Amino acid sequence: MTDEKLLKELNDFALDIRIATVECLKSRGFGHIGGSLSIADLLAVLYGSVMRYDPKNPKWPERDKLVCSKGHAGPGVYAALALKGFFPYEELKTLNEPGTNLPSHCDRNKTPGIDMTTGSLGQGTSLAVGIALGDKLKGRDSRTYLIVGDGEAVEGLVWEAAMFTAATKVTNLMWFIDWNKKQLDGYTKVINDHGDFRAKFEAFGFEAIQLDGNDIAQLYDAVTAPIGDKPRAIIMDTVKGKGVTEVEETFSNHSMNVPAEVFDRWLDELRARKEAQR
Repeated sequence: MTDEKLLKELNDFALDIRIATVECLKSRGFGHIGGSLSIADLLAVLYGSVMRYDPKNPKWPERDKLVCSKGHAGPGVYAALALKGFFPYEELKTLNEPGTNLPSHCDRNKTPGIDMTTGSLGQGTSLAVGIALGDKLKGRDSRTYLIVGDGEAVEGLVWEAAMFTAATKVTNLMWFIDWNKKQLDGYTKVINDHGDFRAKFEAFGFEAIQLDGNDIAQLYDAVTAPIGDKPRAIIMDTVKGKGVTEVEETFSNHSMNVPAEVFDRWLDELRARKEAQR
């Protein structure tokens, strides 16, 4: 990536997504912070530069789509959507409240900009394949971007969907594995070791790329590189809780319940970094 201006814009956007995510979770005092923060850089690349969408017309048929199969990372997605004008920023503070449009898991029937309801782990993979295949059959040049958690990848449905994606050459669907190495109860290598994700996807018939999933430039180059005759899977080597030091260093950071003053401390850290980047 050689466009230094765009690189700075995307890094700034990723920081804004992290700030908005923490503000969103602060409103409830708890939530899925680790996996929301680990995908902030990817969300910045997709919503900041790559994806085609219209906040004023969220159901535009020709749009690109995002399916966050790890639906508990909804707060991160909500943050990106709010920052791009799909709904007022202040609505982030209604997370999980009665009557909210922002439930804990992504819901396409409630939240403008959410393209598929997810949360029952694994199901988002097959749904994303269906969306992408449907666009392909209708002659659209739309692309679908699918985010899968590494803990989620123990579900058999994930690999059935991967096999179908490659076998039918659904090349307008791009897979992202958030390899942050943790799931709800601990480290994935202890609970159910995945082995080599890149080798697995290559064996299934993908073009597989492994990279630093918290590096904007690497993500941008991998996402925008020309697609061949194989679907692409990007294995994102990420840090769970990336961007907030205390969260990164907490073992049980899948979901955290902390006082408002702790959230404020995290926001101070992020805002100080934003000020330093000006």
